[in-house]
Amino acid sequence: MALLFKAPCTAISYLQKTQIFKKQCFGFDNVNNSNNNVVFSRPRCLVPAVLSMSSTTKPIQELETPGSKSFNIPIMVNGCSGKMGKAVIKAADTIGLQLVPVSFGSEEESGKTLEVCGKEILVHGPSDRESVLASVFDKYPNMIVVDYTVPSAVNDNAELYCKVGVPFVMGTTGGDRDKLYKTVENSRVYAVISPQMGKQVVAFLAAMEIMAEQFPGAFSGYSLQVLESHQTSKVDTSGTAKAVISCFQKLGVSFDMDQIQMIRDPKQQIEMVGVPEEHLAGHAFHMYHLTSPEKTVSFEFQHNVCGRSIYAEGTIDAVIFLSKKVQSQADKLIYNMIDVLREGNMR
Repeated sequence: MALLFKAPCTAISYLQKTQIFKKQCFGFDNVNNSNNNVVFSRPRCLVPAVLSMSSTTKPIQELETPGSKSFNIPIMVNGCSGKMGKAVIKAADTIGLQLVPVSFGSEEESGKTLEVCGKEILVHGPSDRESVLASVFDKYPNMIVVDYTVPSAVNDNAELYCKVGVPFVMGTTGGDRDKLYKTVENSRVYAVISPQMGKQVVAFLAAMEIMAEQFPGAFSGYSLQVLESHQTSKVDTSGTAKAVISCFQKLGVSFDMDQIQMIRDPKQQIEMVGVPEEHLAGHAFHMYHLTSPEKTVSFEFQHNVCGRSIYAEGTIDAVIFLSKKVQSQADKLIYNMIDVLREGNMR
């Protein structure tokens, strides 16, 4: 029942790493130990769940062509100097969205011109944001703003977008979320707000929530072990891991959030978790292991992501989705990635 994508791997001995991972992370020496503990099995290399366009995906022309009126959406990416901002710009450029050559950043970045995907973007600081945004919105009335800034800016940025009346996709985590939703509701501005933009990860979370609602207590008595690994710059515990654990708790599992094993050391990430070295600066590996009271039954769940393309692609889907809602003057104003998933027609 493990959520794994597996393929042969010749570069690294994942079987050897599995033994290290079992012993150091979960205290297990091998699968057939005397205590009958069952651990994460990793006999083959895990292929990271990174979204890519392939010949099996539905051609974008079948959805809408980049040159069509409804698809040529102006997109303003705030936080364009960050890794997520750049990833979103790349994804937008790939399918032909119209990149607005203006972005908001920090005071230190104000006045700088950045080149991303061969396009120059002028960065404005906090001081003149309202007049700049109003002017840009006048020029691009069908514009959607994408926010990948910093947690401390979430509420101020949302208030700005709502004051000017610009629809936006908020991918930045943190901030006062209750205040964020209240600001949008009071302004009557369209928005997609989601701390997790990875479509497949969101679908997995939705499935977990459905299972928790329909089968409460199904895993009563089971013990849970959780490990999550992210880049060293992420100091807080994974919000996705917390959401999954919350579902397990509804399913009857007793688990405290402080029991989550956070891996932030690059050496441990390579040797224990199996993170490819080239993705140490950007990855999200999650592992959940359930064991029955008598240790004769176990369940494994894993969702491992390398890079940021999965989030960038999800963000672009959210932009296209929101643009359609604005054009149709939908009654509902605030959406999340579940709404985007339910709409279908994603790339």
